[in-house]
Amino acid sequence: MKIVILGISGRVGSRIANELLQRGHTITGIARKIEGVAERPQLTLKAADATSVDALVPLLRGHDVLISATRFEGGIDAKTLIAAAKNAGVPRVLVVGGAGSLEVAPGKALVDTPDFPEAYKPEAIAGRVLLDALRAEKDLDWTFLSPSALFVPGERTYKFRLGGDGLLTDETGKSWISMEDYAIAMADEVEIPKHSRQRFTVGY
Repeated sequence: MKIVILGISGRVGSRIANELLQRGHTITGIARKIEGVAERPQLTLKAADATSVDALVPLLRGHDVLISATRFEGGIDAKTLIAAAKNAGVPRVLVVGGAGSLEVAPGKALVDTPDFPEAYKPEAIAGRVLLDALRAEKDLDWTFLSPSALFVPGERTYKFRLGGDGLLTDETGKSWISMEDYAIAMADEVEIPKHSRQRFTVGY
C-alpha cells in the first residue's frame, strides 16, 4: 500500500512510519523540516508546508491513504486537510487525534473538565474542531484515532484495548497508551479498516 504521512518528523508520525515500513508498505513522509529523519528503503521524504493545499496536492497524488500526524493548533486545519485529500484523489484519510475530545461522561469531554491543563486546551479544542468538521464531511472516507490521556514514548506490547468516544482507563483509573502501541493500532486500521467515518480510541 502507498501511504503518505504528514508530520513524519514528529514523535508520533515517526513511530507510525516505523510500524508501516516494518509491515512492508511504501511511505512518503512530509514535514517542514526533514533533515533529521533517517532515510530508509521504501521511504521517500519531502519537505513541504502542510498548511498549504497547493503545496500538498502534488505530493499526495497516487497514494492509497493519507495519515495526518501534525499538530492541530498552528498546524493543518480541517478545511486544508479535506481539500488536499479530495483534490489529490486520496480515498482515505486517517488522523492522529487527541484525547481532549473523548468523553468522561455522556456529553462531557475531557477538555471541558475542571482539571484539564490550561496549557493543553488550545490544542485539544482545535482537535475537537477538526473532528467535528470530519463528522460533517459527506464524501471523504476518514478515521480519527484518539490516544488515551497520557500519550508517551514507551514499549511496543500489542496489548491494548480499543474504544469508541469514551476515555479508556485501566483498573487503577489511569488513562494511557505508548506511542509505539498507538502506532500499531493506527497501522492495523490502515490495513483492515474497521472505523470508517468514525472516531475511536486506544488505551491500556
